[in-house]
Amino acid sequence: MHGGAMIPPIVSVVANSGTGKTTLLEKLIAEMKRRGYRVAAIKHDAHRFDIDHEGKDSWRLTRAGADTTLIMSKEKLAMVKQHTTADAPGLVESVANYCNDVDIVLTEGFRKSTLPKIEVHRRGHSETLLCRDVEYDPTLIAVAADNSLEIDVPLYDIDNIRGLCDLIVERYLS
Repeated sequence: MHGGAMIPPIVSVVANSGTGKTTLLEKLIAEMKRRGYRVAAIKHDAHRFDIDHEGKDSWRLTRAGADTTLIMSKEKLAMVKQHTTADAPGLVESVANYCNDVDIVLTEGFRKSTLPKIEVHRRGHSETLLCRDVEYDPTLIAVAADNSLEIDVPLYDIDNIRGLCDLIVERYLS
């Protein structure tokens, strides 16, 4: 519950850059959809980003000062909502406002959050785990890796998408 609104469970996929977070998320989303779940995906971007392109109408409207710009078609809707750092909503507030029509929210990033996390680890990419070696994160629920590790949470082969989905369904959707 957040301000009276029911919010779906949120599970974050974390890893060092280039380790395969997006690839794992793509596969998790496809498997969750195959099982009939409605899924939202949220990508954390630590940098400034624009979904509009310079010169396009929506970009021009936002640049003119619109606080919120919606781009709509029959198939989809995109929103650009301006905010300052001081009034920027947090992840849970954003999920409550925009993702309350799904069963689960899967995020990429948000490593510093208190959300349940699955860490992606690839041999040769990093010798350390962000959620165990760099610092101990009690919200780590599993590791998806391409090698064997001594770890205090369930370890899944990086290609065992069904197993990871089973874990998410069992813990958050049953």
